[in-house]
Amino acid sequence: MPQRAWSAKRERQYEHIKEGLLERGTGDEKAEEIAARTVNKERARHGEAREASRTSVKDISSGRRGGLRSHRGSQGRTYAQLRNEARERGIKGRSKMTKAELERWGRA
Repeated sequence: MPQRAWSAKRERQYEHIKEGLLERGTGDEKAEEIAARTVNKERARHGEAREASRTSVKDISSGRRGGLRSHRGSQGRTYAQLRNEARERGIKGRSKMTKAELERWGRA
């Protein structure tokens, strides 16, 4: 979905993001949408776009947001992820533990 207004750098950025998403199993249309939105947001942040929403300019950068949310998400790891990690570590009684208890074991 390359745009006429995009520079060669933004075209490369779009392709890079799209390829990364496709490698992780994202559908083609969704990958194109996410890549285009990310590039447009970066263009707005750098003053390359004619119009920019307040959130595009004031919010944290797309790269920083992805880094923050990629490992912990909004609530951290899921109960299933924690339980599987506990199984790999050989922790006894893990199936009866709560999420909070599993998190404590994970930090130990």
